[in-house]
Amino acid sequence: MSVYQLFIFSIRYTKTFREKFDSLGVMDSELSQQIAKRRTFAIISHPDAGKTTLTEKLLLYSGKIRTAGVVRGRKGRKFATSDWMALEQERGISITASAMQFVYKDVVINILDTPGHEDFSEDTYRTLTAADCAIMVLDAAKGVEKQTRKLFEVCQLKKIPVLTFINKMDMPGRDPLDLMDEVENVLNIQAFAYNWPIGSGKQFAGVYDRTKDICQFFTRASIGGSECAPMEEKSFQEDEIARLIGNDDLKKLKNELDLLKEAGNLFNKEDFLSGKVTPVFFASALSNYGIEPFFDAFIHLAPPPGKRLADGDNKEEIVIDPLETPFSAYVFKIQSNMDRNHRDSLAFLRICSGAFEKDMTVKHHRLKKTIRLARPQSMFAGERVTLSEAVAGDIIGVINPGVFFIGDTVSITGGFNFKPLPQFQPEIFARIISKDVGKRKSFDKGIKQLAEEGAIQILQTQNEFDQWIYGAVGKLQFEVIQYRLKDEYQTDTEITFLPYQCSAWIIGDISTYQKPFNSILVQDNTGKYMGLFNSPWEKNHAIQQNPKLEFKDIKY
Repeated sequence: MSVYQLFIFSIRYTKTFREKFDSLGVMDSELSQQIAKRRTFAIISHPDAGKTTLTEKLLLYSGKIRTAGVVRGRKGRKFATSDWMALEQERGISITASAMQFVYKDVVINILDTPGHEDFSEDTYRTLTAADCAIMVLDAAKGVEKQTRKLFEVCQLKKIPVLTFINKMDMPGRDPLDLMDEVENVLNIQAFAYNWPIGSGKQFAGVYDRTKDICQFFTRASIGGSECAPMEEKSFQEDEIARLIGNDDLKKLKNELDLLKEAGNLFNKEDFLSGKVTPVFFASALSNYGIEPFFDAFIHLAPPPGKRLADGDNKEEIVIDPLETPFSAYVFKIQSNMDRNHRDSLAFLRICSGAFEKDMTVKHHRLKKTIRLARPQSMFAGERVTLSEAVAGDIIGVINPGVFFIGDTVSITGGFNFKPLPQFQPEIFARIISKDVGKRKSFDKGIKQLAEEGAIQILQTQNEFDQWIYGAVGKLQFEVIQYRLKDEYQTDTEITFLPYQCSAWIIGDISTYQKPFNSILVQDNTGKYMGLFNSPWEKNHAIQQNPKLEFKDIKY
């Protein structure tokens, strides 16, 4: 049964879309209830901290899958559900953000699993704009790492509240108090220990829930945590506690809890939602110890869809209310070839307000024309389920016949655009050619679709004999592009990397531009000029030599 069938009766249409939700307050009340049930969030981390494993366990505990897969599958073992692309399963890393929807304890979850590798950070940044909340996964042995800091800063910039999940407590790691201190000092945010580990490493037995004043013990039910771990709750007053963890460990636990009570931060939900404090949870996603109480706390703490800012046609800032504003959404991601049978392109839309129905006619703000959103899809990793309706907070996919770009706004009313999504300067440049001239048509189609996804930037040079250069944020992106051109478009390619190390968009009268000797001037797909430089020094020299021009590392 589709997730949407669970609430289809509460958003039933009777006349036209506007008549339905502009009628009596009963419909608004039902729509409000459905929006309030949504939790749309992203999981962020440094590579190998365990975020994809955590995603898999949420699917397991929701009942969406019967057994959890692993990020790196062994023979006879299934792969992680969110890593649907063949190369992700082969390499054991998340390459592209994936969107999944399902129900967990009567709450509709829209989860965005993002790549952790910095070479795919641009995809992660765009995906974060579609989230109302984030779960930050830390490795208990490594703490706050480089990519974690970058992603956390984006969350702070976007005012996205963050829950901290300290993972791998069943393995050798750092002292929990040290980890708490690092979160506060490195990320400059107050941390509140929502729970506290009972033991660590091989002695990790469970967690103490500070909000409920109860110990939660777990029993290993399967190898690799493929099945839910049974949980047993006990209070400190029970004699069995000392037997379960030992007198010395019990004394240590009580001392640490007393220290947290005396010197730790206080917690209230308003501070969390405003980004002043992050609740911290200790657990093991692999063994499932602490997973269920974490998810239960998450659906209570994470916010439902809220108001969003947009730019009006006259450049004034307006507020889009999820309930009061009729249907509106924006494209935050485009993905090609998710369906191998149809080889199509899918545009991921974050619904920001109102309700959506199948085959709805909306205004495409950039194109300034009316379009029909045909064959809407609900995603479950690489699988699709045709849906009839959705509400604010939901992520839907619509077939993209070449009319959608990343950042496009669609709505019923028109008159505004959601804030533009950033495009980052490429730092790695190459020429890509097809080894087989007869495959040129497939090559051109593949490059065009990959550029529309934001995986690569196509740059046009002023040399008519050697016209195209391709840019990406990280070198691993070129490996993925070469793999996908062969796997999805049956085109073998040859890549030649170029010496340019950095770039910048150049804004102003380009005829006055004094170009450093070794740099070149190119144009992106929108016609904007960009300088490619052999070194940061050369880039800085160009900036000093051209004071009347602006050099931008990020384009909106």
